[in-house]
Amino acid sequence: MNLRLSAEEEAFRAEVREFLADWSGLDGYFHQGARWAEVKALFRAMGERGWLALGWPEAEGGLGRPPAWEYVLWDEAAYARAARNPLSSGIVARTLVRHGSDEQKRRWLAPIRTGDLHFSLGYSEPEAGSDLASLRTRAERRGDVYRVTGQKCWQSYGMNSDALWLLCRTGAPESRGAGLSLLVVDLHAPGVRVSPIPMLDGHDLSEVHLDAVEVAVADRVGPENGAWPIVGEALADERHIQFPAGRVRRDLEELVAWVRAAGLGADALARRTLADLAGLAFEVEIHALRVLDAMRKGRGAAVEAAANKVVHTEACQRIAAAALELGGPAALPAARLEFLWRQSLWETIGGGTSEVMRGIVARQELGLGASRR
Repeated sequence: MNLRLSAEEEAFRAEVREFLADWSGLDGYFHQGARWAEVKALFRAMGERGWLALGWPEAEGGLGRPPAWEYVLWDEAAYARAARNPLSSGIVARTLVRHGSDEQKRRWLAPIRTGDLHFSLGYSEPEAGSDLASLRTRAERRGDVYRVTGQKCWQSYGMNSDALWLLCRTGAPESRGAGLSLLVVDLHAPGVRVSPIPMLDGHDLSEVHLDAVEVAVADRVGPENGAWPIVGEALADERHIQFPAGRVRRDLEELVAWVRAAGLGADALARRTLADLAGLAFEVEIHALRVLDAMRKGRGAAVEAAANKVVHTEACQRIAAAALELGGPAALPAARLEFLWRQSLWETIGGGTSEVMRGIVARQELGLGASRR
């Protein structure tokens, strides 16, 4: 594996750090919804530099950079607590590049590139989380429009987004993945209702109710009943930036600062705990670079990404819990560490549970549970 960045990529890292210095204190990585106006301004500033289209083909208005550039950008943004990568410039834009019509590309790629158009993913439902093929939201075609009825839930930033990247059923009820289509739904259209789902960390996810919402057939991306492979393809595009190691590095640094401020720097248990966590943070970095290495070599990186997701999210929980274990009640007034503990509890669920991720590694890498022929 090549776990090093080139001189040009490291120079870009320095440029990103200098840029993000002007956005210190934004804390949009954790509070993007509450600070949406400032986060959107950050995305627009990135758009002015072409950074929201780093990996897009030049023919579609992108910079045509390799995956490492995106890795660097969002790793530094995570370390700076600035923002998470917008779904619009990643999953949505790359799918449009591959499968969108010329008219769809003209309408949507330009405002995505400039940071003016933002999407939420309309995948999960109350009874279709890890098993998306069982989703029930229905789109019935009526001439040139679909009438969409159903419910989506656990959307990130749904209260602030402009459009919903909707995975819905257009085939028979029993068709599973073979009967799904992708539609772009205006979140301000008649019949759409977006409600917050409060989380333990004060963050709001969203649920979206769709009541006979009319969506033009022209706003379907890809063929009818052909969304399943497209969705899998799009998720593979994002694997190198989904769980940046920079977030874990920053969590650990904040824990170390608290240990010192609490007068525990010489405590044997505290020192041993921090040493163990430093090793874990290094492991997180290696897993993230393994994903990047696979992407560089043109592999799908499903196994590497699943392993990275498990190690990354569980590291977040262990670092946050360490403050409570070392300081007990004295750690609770430390607002950041107490917040990190609450926030980390749902990291192992979003984006695929640890159980599902371990299943991917077990089946695809270790051959466990595979059917015998």
